[in-house]
Amino acid sequence: MIFAAGLGTRLRPLTNDKPKALVELNGQTLLQITIEKLQKAGFNHIVVNTHHFSQLVINYLKANQNFGADVVISDESDFLLDTGGGLKKAAPLFSDKEPILIHNVDIISSIDLLELYQTHCRNKVLATLAVRNRPSSRVLLFDESNLLRGWKNISTGALKLPLATTPVENLHPYAFSGIHIVNHELLQLISETGKFSMIDVYLRLSASHPIMAYQHDADYWNDVGKHEQLQAAEEYLIRK
Repeated sequence: MIFAAGLGTRLRPLTNDKPKALVELNGQTLLQITIEKLQKAGFNHIVVNTHHFSQLVINYLKANQNFGADVVISDESDFLLDTGGGLKKAAPLFSDKEPILIHNVDIISSIDLLELYQTHCRNKVLATLAVRNRPSSRVLLFDESNLLRGWKNISTGALKLPLATTPVENLHPYAFSGIHIVNHELLQLISETGKFSMIDVYLRLSASHPIMAYQHDADYWNDVGKHEQLQAAEEYLIRK
């Protein structure tokens, strides 16, 4: 699934007349780049959620024959549901029981998605979250077994520790990379309703299910949600 429903407010004026998913890097849209990255890793059934200028995304995909992939739209035009609500709404669109890889449309990286998927399957966990050692105002906290145990807001000091069994000083902080894999069964465990974040779902479920970190510090990674990151991502793609 590609999360492509964001408003892209930090990229204005580029997103004044189009969604963030259709912002271009070196002549290719973020949506095309993400779809083709997923395809190269072997993913061909792709759900794309839309909200901001939803019809433009639908028309764009149709004009490009979905770039050869089996693409299904989860339309959130009426109400933006955030990541958790977006996945819950899209649940009926996943046609089999295989694990689901989720990728934010504004993430440009060199992460090996196939390796991430295989690692997830090998570890037999409910979800695997790609994470990095990088500066962030909010971090996920993992124990020595790389299992999710909490969340911290670095700016305010606010903590969420679902189990509260491991001293926070013994937990390792990592920033979330916007790429994750969930087992299909997780869809049935989402009890939240309306608009909500997947991070809140993960924190709640971490008290009873294994949710693991996949650390990928050696990879290139860039969140192009802001103007200053766009040029760096373009230069990376040229070198790639």
